[in-house]
Amino acid sequence: MRVDWLTKLQHFLQTVAFCLAVAAIQVGFRPATAWAPTVAFSLCIGLTTWGIVDIGRHVLPSARETGWPPGLKGFALVVVGITAGFVLGVPMGDAFSRGLGLYPAGVRVTVDYRSAFLITLLAGMAGTYYFYSRSRSSYLERKVGEAQQHADEARLKLLETQLEPHMLFNTLANLRVLIGVDPTRAQLMLDHMIAYLRATLDASRTPVHSLQQEFDRLRDYLALMAIRMGPRLAYELQLPDTLAQVRVPTLLLQPLVENAIKHGLEPQVAGGRLTVSAREDHGTLRLEVRDTGAGPGDTATAGSGFGLEQVRERIRTVYGPRASLQLQAASPTGTDVILTLPWEHA
Repeated sequence: MRVDWLTKLQHFLQTVAFCLAVAAIQVGFRPATAWAPTVAFSLCIGLTTWGIVDIGRHVLPSARETGWPPGLKGFALVVVGITAGFVLGVPMGDAFSRGLGLYPAGVRVTVDYRSAFLITLLAGMAGTYYFYSRSRSSYLERKVGEAQQHADEARLKLLETQLEPHMLFNTLANLRVLIGVDPTRAQLMLDHMIAYLRATLDASRTPVHSLQQEFDRLRDYLALMAIRMGPRLAYELQLPDTLAQVRVPTLLLQPLVENAIKHGLEPQVAGGRLTVSAREDHGTLRLEVRDTGAGPGDTATAGSGFGLEQVRERIRTVYGPRASLQLQAASPTGTDVILTLPWEHA
């Protein structure tokens, strides 16, 4: 198992703090006890125990869930660590105390081995359980993070598969009607549809693509709609060259454009104009779909909100609170949908 030395340094400092706490408790219960040698004993015993147990566990085969040897091997390691901490730590603490002159002058000092062993045993078990619990908690947190990531990816895939049939059924229905009344225009519409589906198939293989690809796909789709609606539909796509390679989720604008046509422009006898634009706005990417249709207040043309909800869910999953979708009435008529996304270049 690979040793993370930064984590080991954190464990070392935590062990030092734990040893100081144990020494403070000893002095607290026995005020006559000298502070300095108590600290020396606690540090020598605690660090020896920690070194053998926490570093020694990387020598033995360990469980992936905890990072500790399973079963009797783990138990034996703890027993060896605590025993070594007592056997080696006590004489080391005594030697440091005598060498550094930590014992009170004129007082004959004897080590209470029974109390030292009991404290070593309890403190060693508590410290071992603490580090074991931390390792297991870290593993569970990583698994929860991985599960959340898989769930987000699955949800995005589900949203994408829900969007594509919605577009496809509308387009096929339009084509079926046109074949009967105008075969020439139906042929042109079919050519645009093939180009659109080919581009959509390419986009389905990746969760994001460039704005240029997104706008190219919208251009094919709007060309299909313009054939069916004739002069009732005018459209404009505004994509600055500087934003062409900015990455966005695939098919993000498609349901917004479909909504604008279906609920805004188609119900009107005179049709209207649709504008799709992109621009940078104070360090964010602002995408806007504006139509001159009936407007969001017209209950006769209001839909179920399926497309808007799908877009909201996708940007919430991908960007979290950094993205937003705003729907408002346009002036003098129509609907304005504004998507604000974090600024991300290709």
